[in-house]
Amino acid sequence: MVEQMEARTTPVPTPRRRHAGRWAAAVVVAAFIGLLAYGLANKGTDDRIDRALAEGKAPAAPAFTLEVLEPGTPPAGRARAIVKRALADGKVSLSELRGAPVVLNLWASWCSPCRAESKPLEQASRRWAPRGVAYVGLDIQDLRGDARGFLHQQGLTYPSVRDSGRSTADRYGATGIPETFFIDRRGRVVGHVVGAANEEQLRLGSRAALASEVVGRSTGGASFDVR
Repeated sequence: MVEQMEARTTPVPTPRRRHAGRWAAAVVVAAFIGLLAYGLANKGTDDRIDRALAEGKAPAAPAFTLEVLEPGTPPAGRARAIVKRALADGKVSLSELRGAPVVLNLWASWCSPCRAESKPLEQASRRWAPRGVAYVGLDIQDLRGDARGFLHQQGLTYPSVRDSGRSTADRYGATGIPETFFIDRRGRVVGHVVGAANEEQLRLGSRAALASEVVGRSTGGASFDVR
């Protein structure tokens, strides 16, 4: 009986095996942390748009196809038909907006600088709509209900699309919100404001998008780093 009990006893790992297991686990954890740090450090750092603008060039705006958060009120003139057609199926692609100057503003409902920027944006959208400039909001990393509530509370009437993550922002090289990109009729970025854009920056950027003239990158007010 004793011999049978001894045969069934689970062998105790030797200290060497225990240490090897701990080292293997430590290596796996360290590798994971390293990959995570690398990913965070390289998130949203694509500066190709800003480098091109600094050289006086107008780079192609990165493509996107996103769900419509709120259709809002399309601008007047030729751009009205373009924007209405793009909104019709509940999704908007940048290519569908070709032919209309676009002011693309990145925001989120939890972003306090975005709240402060809302009034100048709405005023500028109304001012430039008769000239065919389409203002489009791009809500990122947000809950759909919170985002819609923000639009209604702030009285924003231009169309908004939604990216539940931040892949679109990454492709544009955005490091925070709010950020605004000015895109001409041919789908090229002619201006970029980092942080909350003021009335003058929106005026210059809208005019540049309409005239296809590069105005470059400028720094606005406060912003949230979302990298």
